[in-house]
Amino acid sequence: MSHTTEPKKGEANRLINATSPYLLQHAYNPVNWYPWGEEALEKAKKEDKPILVSIGYSSCHWCHVMERESFENDSIAAIMNEHFISIKIDREERPDVDQIYMDAVQAMGQSGGWPLNVFLTSDQKPFYGGTYFPPESWAQLLKQVARVYNEKRSEVEESADQLTNAIATSEVIKFRLKDNGTEYTTTTLEKMYEKLSMKFDGNKGGFKGAPKFPMPGNWLFLLRYYNATNDQEALRQLEVTLSEIARGGIYDQIGGGFARYSVDADWLVPHFEKMLYDNGQLVSLYAEAYTATKLELYKEVVYQTIDWLEREMTSKEGGFYSALDADSEGEEGKFYVWTKDEVEHVLGAEANLIMSYYNIEKEGNWEEGKNILHMHVSDEEFAKRHDLGVAELKEKVWKADELLLEERSKRVRPGLDDKVLAGWNGLMQKGLVDAYVAFGEPKFLDLALRNAHFLDQHMIHDFRLNRSFKSGKASIDGYLEDYAFVIDAYTALYEATFDEQWLKKAKGLMDYTIEHFYDNSEKLFFFTDDRSEKLIARKKEVFDNVIPASNSQMALNLYRLGKIYDHEEYLNKSSMMIGKMTALMEQETAYLSNWAILYADMATPTAEIVIVGKEAELMRRHLTDRYHPNKIMMGAIDASDLPLIKGKTTIGGATAIYVCYNKTCKLPVTSVEKALEQLQ
Repeated sequence: MSHTTEPKKGEANRLINATSPYLLQHAYNPVNWYPWGEEALEKAKKEDKPILVSIGYSSCHWCHVMERESFENDSIAAIMNEHFISIKIDREERPDVDQIYMDAVQAMGQSGGWPLNVFLTSDQKPFYGGTYFPPESWAQLLKQVARVYNEKRSEVEESADQLTNAIATSEVIKFRLKDNGTEYTTTTLEKMYEKLSMKFDGNKGGFKGAPKFPMPGNWLFLLRYYNATNDQEALRQLEVTLSEIARGGIYDQIGGGFARYSVDADWLVPHFEKMLYDNGQLVSLYAEAYTATKLELYKEVVYQTIDWLEREMTSKEGGFYSALDADSEGEEGKFYVWTKDEVEHVLGAEANLIMSYYNIEKEGNWEEGKNILHMHVSDEEFAKRHDLGVAELKEKVWKADELLLEERSKRVRPGLDDKVLAGWNGLMQKGLVDAYVAFGEPKFLDLALRNAHFLDQHMIHDFRLNRSFKSGKASIDGYLEDYAFVIDAYTALYEATFDEQWLKKAKGLMDYTIEHFYDNSEKLFFFTDDRSEKLIARKKEVFDNVIPASNSQMALNLYRLGKIYDHEEYLNKSSMMIGKMTALMEQETAYLSNWAILYADMATPTAEIVIVGKEAELMRRHLTDRYHPNKIMMGAIDASDLPLIKGKTTIGGATAIYVCYNKTCKLPVTSVEKALEQLQ
């Protein structure tokens, strides 16, 4: 067997040419890493060696630990270099590869997670894998796998074939998705809500138990369910959840932005990494929840989080970065936590009040001496206890936050993953548009427009989308997730501005996706473009997780664009997709909540609102002050070719609002109040 030369001490391996910050973190490991691609895959065949695929991402804590313990260890690296072709993958750049091998590890009966380490035959078929391994077990496993691969090849290949067949089985067959024509009823909606409500933590919000993840799709479904049924308990559960998260340590109290999850059941101790996709969706959710509840806390969270986005996560071109690491100086959370002495030093005379406000203790409320800033009660309650006016308290807290933030900015910062991912940018852009619609803040629209232009100029060519942008260049073919969230953001941007260029771009991307991703036989979309690299399986993503499934988002996009363009094919496709999922949705609402949101839109009438005239934009703003989420907004200052606007005119020169349901319009009105009455 030929021997692969390993990098010499201090010498870079092949990852040095990668764009991914995660791969670059591994560029000086003694492991002879390759990026995923032709060179490594060919080499494995030529040398008849098994492939080791190791998958992670830049802000993954246990990925760093395994690197430190094993991949920087010369003797372990030597075993890897002798027996394997080792490939490092950034799961955020290549979710297609990650999805296949994550499925494989779960099919072996193991729980998935990252780092994901999977052994493949030289033709990319998986035969063994797992997640994090401590160094001794890792070294032992490497030797064992190499021995079995050489001595029991036929058994290895047989098991690899079986696994490959299992993961290549279509999701439609695997989950018994049937073409059900769907009757959309609030009864089915109630069943979905009941399924979810069994998991509620009525005290602290979210679902019972720990760790606790903010799951924006689940809470948005609660809000839409409340809107459809007026169920006050659903609204209460939503408010408890959003208020507890906003006051918890999972939210960065002085800097804005949400951490990935909390390790406890109280939202107190975060896993400190901040991901763009969480923050984009949570900005949308808090903005919409504010419109429904008018709770000031939600507005503060949105404004502060967008400040963080602008300050720490925006590239000079207008793209949004992917993530901030949990660790700085090799220590988790070091950047974010405070000792009592540090706070006293920064705040002087105001320190006692603020320490009480944020629950800072001498012995620390987390690890010894270290405090995670969080609140136990509302500002109103705290102000009353301390004999202060609410406005006075807010002013004091705001000043203290400024000082603490300034002091914190002198610390060593957590690592920044500065690649720009199209789909995640779509989620954040949509968050900004939703925030603009809720609050009318021009800055939010400016940021959204800058991002929309950035994507359009740098990441979209002839309606074909790139996944990733870094160091001035776009790379990797877009996945369904990228198209789904960019289409959603552009559609929302049209509805917030009535600028039809964004609508046309959304439709162009939609038509490209139907042509290159849609599976006519199963009536769902593949995750990958038919022009892209062929892997051992072509998957479809149907379950909503922390990020909604790309198929559920496409079904929503088809529904909205179908309404706006009066496009029967889009509406039929959307209806067939949701019909396939309804039976499963009733059983597994928590994992299909984005589908359930579309179901809620279909179970109650969707208003088509058209505004025509000089004041179209102003009237849109007044109309969206009131909570009515199940609507499509269209408008024009004068004429438009959109089917639902054609032929609609001003009334005696005054801007007119047309409220329509299923293309049938009520009498046009010239005041927002009258339009709101028609919406009731």
